[in-house]
Amino acid sequence: MTISPVVRTAYRTCPLCEAGCGLEIGLDATEQVVRIRGDMDDVFSHGYICPKGSTLKQIHEDPDRLRKPLIKKNGKHVEVSWDEAWEAVRDGFAKVIEKHGRSSLAVYLGNPGAHNLGAMMFNKTVVQSLGSFNRFSASTVDQMPKHVAAGFMFGTPVTIPVPDLDHTDYLLLLGSNPYASNGSVCTAPDFPGRLEAIRTRGGKVVVVDPRRTRTADEADEWISIRPGTDGLFLAAIINVLYADGLVDVGDHVRSNVSGVDELGAELATFTPELVELATGISATVTRRIAHELAAAPTAAVNGRIGVNTVLFGSVNAWLIDAINTLTGNLDKRGGAMFALPATGGPNTRGTSGTGNGFRTGRGASRVRKYPEVLGEFPVATLAEEITTPGNGQIRGFITLAGNPALSTPNSDALDGALSELDFMVSVDIYLNETSRHADVVLPPPSQLQRDHYDLLLLQFAVRNVANYSEQVLLIDEGQPDEWEILAKLGGVLQTLDTNIEPSVIDDIAIDALVQGAIKTSSSNVYGRDAQDIIQQLNATGRRGPARMLDFMLQTGPYGAGFGTITDGLSLQKLLDNPHGVDLGELEPRIPEILRTTTGMVELCPSEFRADLARLFDSINEVDETQMLLIGRRHLKTNNSWMHNINVLTKGNVHCTLQVHPDDARRLGLSDGSNARVTSRVGTIDAPVEVTESIRRGVVSLPHGWGHDVQGTLMRVAAKKAGVNSNVLTDSEALDPLSGTSALNAIPVVVLSLD
Repeated sequence: MTISPVVRTAYRTCPLCEAGCGLEIGLDATEQVVRIRGDMDDVFSHGYICPKGSTLKQIHEDPDRLRKPLIKKNGKHVEVSWDEAWEAVRDGFAKVIEKHGRSSLAVYLGNPGAHNLGAMMFNKTVVQSLGSFNRFSASTVDQMPKHVAAGFMFGTPVTIPVPDLDHTDYLLLLGSNPYASNGSVCTAPDFPGRLEAIRTRGGKVVVVDPRRTRTADEADEWISIRPGTDGLFLAAIINVLYADGLVDVGDHVRSNVSGVDELGAELATFTPELVELATGISATVTRRIAHELAAAPTAAVNGRIGVNTVLFGSVNAWLIDAINTLTGNLDKRGGAMFALPATGGPNTRGTSGTGNGFRTGRGASRVRKYPEVLGEFPVATLAEEITTPGNGQIRGFITLAGNPALSTPNSDALDGALSELDFMVSVDIYLNETSRHADVVLPPPSQLQRDHYDLLLLQFAVRNVANYSEQVLLIDEGQPDEWEILAKLGGVLQTLDTNIEPSVIDDIAIDALVQGAIKTSSSNVYGRDAQDIIQQLNATGRRGPARMLDFMLQTGPYGAGFGTITDGLSLQKLLDNPHGVDLGELEPRIPEILRTTTGMVELCPSEFRADLARLFDSINEVDETQMLLIGRRHLKTNNSWMHNINVLTKGNVHCTLQVHPDDARRLGLSDGSNARVTSRVGTIDAPVEVTESIRRGVVSLPHGWGHDVQGTLMRVAAKKAGVNSNVLTDSEALDPLSGTSALNAIPVVVLSLD
């Protein structure tokens, strides 16, 4: 096969996971992509690339990727014009609103939106146009506990400390497998290489996980823990820090931390000896880890999916940052630090060092009365909100780049509920297990046809950088950009008029941004003339997310301020630097980032103290004979929509039930045999993989599979369908503080089918 020569090179940041790696994309004379490799000059990733990044060409060219809108007619989806699709959207929602009112509308925001500039800017237009509080997202099957912990401790939900990987001497990872995930809520290209660098310079990496993951294999030490008991282990570490006189928050933050004595008193009973049978970790190991953290010149503790998606997810997130604080590693080089993103954020605006604090419960779900968190309800309650009659019952539904029929708890129940809706719209590039229920599917352009900037993810970066990517390929004729789809969808929802133009919504949005900034005393454009700023923005000819991003960059911490600051950041500066702009290492930011009402780091918030009794009671609830199910992910197939790319699913990617050899013998299972797994809410059958890499009493299934339903158009995925682990996830098992589903530590019964 002859490969055409490269005649044009484009640079962009990979949008497929949180690492933010720079890509070098070669195109031939016909504007076909002929090569994708790591950008050696990228200021953040320095040429690193994982298997996913090189597949943007395959995703763009995937024949199953939707190019035109679909409308369901006589039970089947057919392609239609955009005009016909918009008329169907208007008519469908008009009927629902007329019959049931706007309180019957709901929206779900999927994971890909966090990696998408257009969605980050304009999803809120759809949400705000609903006229309903029925808002759900992937956050409550992912990272919401970290937001809740950060909110109560530091004042805003995005003030999340990240491990300063490039300088730490000791890293303790819990429930995190960056060799597969590339990092999560911790943006770090070549996360594996950064871990290896810790060990090369004489540091230590310790992994706590029920499974011996690839990350655990490469670490200095693997500590096997019983799923769901991480909070007990963390509490015991803190207990040792106090009991052995090892607590020292450090002079650099001492005057800014509140609750040190209170936390010690609250955890006085959580001794290593008391929790060792529950956690499966000996008291000797727990004490040693506590002493190692305290003795290390610098140390950082970090946890992710495995400790967030359990019944104590928020408590776990809190205790992790409590350890970082008590060992003197909060806001310290080599410890847990805070990024300063180029576009700013809640902890760069307003009065420095104090604020309104954080709260939840400004409403409750209709059926089970779960409290609101960050303006949304737990997605685990979505099915019942659709199927339970009464005022406010969901009858009209929108999904924005998500597949909750696979990714959320008790999936069979939600799948059935979606079929009962009066009207549904999906914005998605695929006809998947969720969008197959939609009456209208609105497809955005491919990732190569959109501009990109990691607006959210750079809030959690291990180095301050900024990198903007222009679209590599032109949008197909007649295809609206994603931001235009979202803006028009919001406009149609609000006005029930298809004549609304996205440009009108865009102008309203940019005007609101400018007006807000010129009235904020901390802004570098405070008191400026709004029309002068808008004229400068419009002079570039940019619209949509690009214009809004330019404004955010110019008014951000490094911003040019529309001529005020020489050599300050603007979108043009990023365009002039296609490999990105390096803004420097993480620097101490306390107290200026704090937005708590007290202006202090709240080390022992009342909300978490109240949940410690439940944690203590869990010690006696551990049943050593109970099999527990945990999830896992593969490097090449992090999310369900990546399963339709042949190059990512071929080879050693298998949807198997991992079982320890001792359990396999006891249960009559063998490698390649079939097992039936049953939880309180469902049953699945899966092929068995016998491996010593998993703890006894624990089994593991990968997340996001189950592509064997009718009505989808994902032919590659269907050939390697796998089973949906979330059929087993219990929609009643939630972390009460965040509403996050317990996707891990699920009690199950495993039986042999052979």
